[in-house]
Formats: sequence, C-alpha cells, structure tokens
Amino acid sequence: MAYFRKLSEQPDSIRYSFGEDPEEMDRTLIVDTSSRTSTSDDGIADYTFVKASRKIHSVFEERRRWPERGMSVS
Repeated sequence: MAYFRKLSEQPDSIRYSFGEDPEEMDRTLIVDTSSRTSTSDDGIADYTFVKASRKIHSVFEERRRWPERGMSVS
C-alpha cells in the first residue's frame, strides 16, 4: 500500500507526503507539473514511491486535477 496527501501546490510543482502507513507519511514526493515527472526528496525510487507517483498521475489523468489525497493498493 502507498498513501499520499498534498502538502503544497505551486504553479510549477506540487509536494506530497507519502508512505506505507497513513499515520506515518514521512517522505516527500515532488511532481513537476510541466513535465509531469516525479522525484522523491530522499532520491529513493522504491516500490512505495512508484506506487504513490503512479496513482497521483492516474488520478490526474482521470479527473484533470491533482488529487488532495489517496492511496494505491495492489
């Protein structure tokens, strides 16, 4: 599982906290809104990062707006 929650939104980027537990989302994911690429604050592109990033982008594609929060389960 990967949980995420929007922390802030700027014209060119959006910051999300994310993690495997909704009570302990201690990592940060940054989405570049122009290129639609994501990076993690710690530089680690592990399973949790990939799950959160893919879900954020899929919700955006579906709704045409960046989600406030969510989760991905597989």
